[in-house]
Amino acid sequence: MLKNYFKIAYRNLIKNKVYSFINIAGLSVGMAIAMLIGLWVVDELLFDKQFKNYERIAQVWQHSSDNGTINTRGNEPFPLAEELRRKYGSDFKHVALSTWNDMHLLGIGDKNIGQQGIYCEPDLTKILSLDMVAGTADGLKDVHAILLSASLAKACFGDANPINKTLKMDNAQDVMVVGVYKDLPYNSSFAEVSFMAPWALYYQMAGLAQVQNPWRSNSFQLFAQIGEHSTMAGVSQKIKDAKLDNISIAHEVALHPQLFLHPMRDWHLYSAFENGVNAGGRIQYVWLFAISGIFVLLLACINFMNLSTARSEKRAKEVGIRKAIGSQCAQLIQQFFSESLLMAGIALMMALLLAQLLLPLFNQLADKKVTILWENPLFWLVCFGFTLITGFIAGSYPAFYLSSFRPVKVLKGTFRVGRSAAIPRRVLVVLQFAVSVILIVSTLVVYQQIKYAQGRPLGYDSNGLVMVEMYTNDIHRHFDVVRDELLKTGAVVEMAESGSPVTAVWSTNSGFNWEGKDPGMGLDFPNTGVSPEYGKTVGWQFVAGRDFSKAFKTDSAAFVINETAARFMGLKDPVGKTITWDDAPYTIIGVIKDMVVESPYDAIRPSLYYMDGGSGSRMIVKVNPAVSTSVALPKIEAIFKKYSPRQPFEYQFADQEYARKFGDEQRIARLAGVFAILAVFISCLGLFGMASFMAEQRTKEIGVRKVMGASIFDLWRLLSTEFVIMVAISLIIAFPLAYYAMDTWLQHYQYRSGIALWIFAVAAFGALFITLLTVSFQAIKAAMANPIRSLRTE
Repeated sequence: MLKNYFKIAYRNLIKNKVYSFINIAGLSVGMAIAMLIGLWVVDELLFDKQFKNYERIAQVWQHSSDNGTINTRGNEPFPLAEELRRKYGSDFKHVALSTWNDMHLLGIGDKNIGQQGIYCEPDLTKILSLDMVAGTADGLKDVHAILLSASLAKACFGDANPINKTLKMDNAQDVMVVGVYKDLPYNSSFAEVSFMAPWALYYQMAGLAQVQNPWRSNSFQLFAQIGEHSTMAGVSQKIKDAKLDNISIAHEVALHPQLFLHPMRDWHLYSAFENGVNAGGRIQYVWLFAISGIFVLLLACINFMNLSTARSEKRAKEVGIRKAIGSQCAQLIQQFFSESLLMAGIALMMALLLAQLLLPLFNQLADKKVTILWENPLFWLVCFGFTLITGFIAGSYPAFYLSSFRPVKVLKGTFRVGRSAAIPRRVLVVLQFAVSVILIVSTLVVYQQIKYAQGRPLGYDSNGLVMVEMYTNDIHRHFDVVRDELLKTGAVVEMAESGSPVTAVWSTNSGFNWEGKDPGMGLDFPNTGVSPEYGKTVGWQFVAGRDFSKAFKTDSAAFVINETAARFMGLKDPVGKTITWDDAPYTIIGVIKDMVVESPYDAIRPSLYYMDGGSGSRMIVKVNPAVSTSVALPKIEAIFKKYSPRQPFEYQFADQEYARKFGDEQRIARLAGVFAILAVFISCLGLFGMASFMAEQRTKEIGVRKVMGASIFDLWRLLSTEFVIMVAISLIIAFPLAYYAMDTWLQHYQYRSGIALWIFAVAAFGALFITLLTVSFQAIKAAMANPIRSLRTE
């Protein structure tokens, strides 16, 4: 019997090829997109869960009251590690200091490789439970040891055994490879850590033993694994004053630092804080993607159910004949369910194929490395479960409604499907287009926000600005000579040193005082040490005063501040005013327009620049606008290599680095755009099928109207009006929901655009245009048909 059901179902599919294609294609596209989004969401939710002690790992963070608000950050002073071990050792299983992941130079003979890595205490390897491929993680107890990731070990030594081989770190220290660990997963916070070197080595190289006030240097990461009988909240409460108890300087105490444990489970999705309160973070994208996936899948299911129920009404006579020759209601129900399940099953197979084909493009768009979980039973359970549910829901209407027909009425021709039978389908079409319009509006708002932020004045000229990373101080020692040779090439107009990249803040400090300052206010100002040529190199835009100059020796104790700093300090005429920094006087010699060096969506912070004679981490080079970068870069590299032959010439363009700050939003915009296009495509498939069905249902009516003199335009308007009304209702529903959702999303950004009215106008026009375009094909085709063919049976 079951075989017979599926045989009849197959024949019906072949008989109605167009409707079957629309039904299966729409559902398979929706299912494929839902699969990809589901894989993305799962990948996000599983972030860092590869670590064995995931639930008990945390990073020590602090709240501090500075610049009139509570700021939250994860950088700590290095003595804090020993303080936690000494005072709260029973609450922790492991505590480990670490530098931030940064680029370093690894030398192997004549070969030099720039790789990202950290200096850390040995316990970090236990916290992360590194999967060792060779050697031992305990080797980090040796001050001249190093652990390499498997991929870096292969890059350095090929297939040779790397254990006990020697590398030179940053052209300064020889280290021995004592272990190789398996590369950490792409969806982990340590994915880019290619090596781990001993904290003891960094302690020596950085001269931390000579730091006069080590509790002030908030420059490091501090990781911890709590004990089996401890809780994150309980330990956070215990340690909250561990830093405050060890500082005595008034301006440090004014910051009132409060420590807490930020659990690993929150690192990726819940790391945004506003005024000391967790405000979520990347979790908003997870929700956005998940809801988008559900919406796209919902559209596909609506199509499937609409067309399935619409076509089933034409089978009333078939039901009547079957019941007349003895078919039971249960058998008819099984028949309709088998047809629906067959179509849903075919859609599942097509969806799996489509998802596999789209996966590389999806990974590229989403910056992921997800794969379809072919060997995961749960994945197949979800796929088959959804297919069964969809098949049963779509088949329930024809199964229970049509199987209840009385065969006498059907066969006599007195059976008529009432107008009320079409109401559920109309409701579903309205819902379908409401979802599509919400996705269209959301996509346009995201793009508008990105464009708004991209149009924000930078306060400097990023064109042709090249940032060269420094692993050694070779160029610093020959700075004047290198600069002169670069200027003589004509490819460069200026060069400077800086303690931070142009597109980031690497140093903030307290201890600033000025006339009129509230003595109880905590401060934390971004400050950057630069060479005198920095302003000319980046193109500072002065509001008042002048730039640094070697001609004025007093400039070694001078500040150039931004407009926000001048406003924050309440200085109406700041040039010539004195700011003390740790009781040392500095004179303000210039005020520049605000530079956007951090997030383009955040407010500008009060920032100070000062002349620093030490070696900078970046050389900033301004390429001559009249010379192409392809010509200028080899000339710059040749001169850099001349004075620092062992250092690789690695550089970033400032404009490209700034553009990367829009990465998350641009990925969201691209994916939202794809979802919106697919939603419209699926909706159009449904409209095409419904319009075709309605035109077929009203064939005789159209024929009569045409014989009575109705024009093609009249008939087109007749068939199109109903769909236009449904889309208009969907707009009324969609616009308030879309506005509320996107206004809530925009609140996460301090520098944000509004929601322009043109977005809703474009969405409305697009929805109506697409509807008319889709429906018109079937409407005009029906209107132009020969009426004799439709009326000859009467």
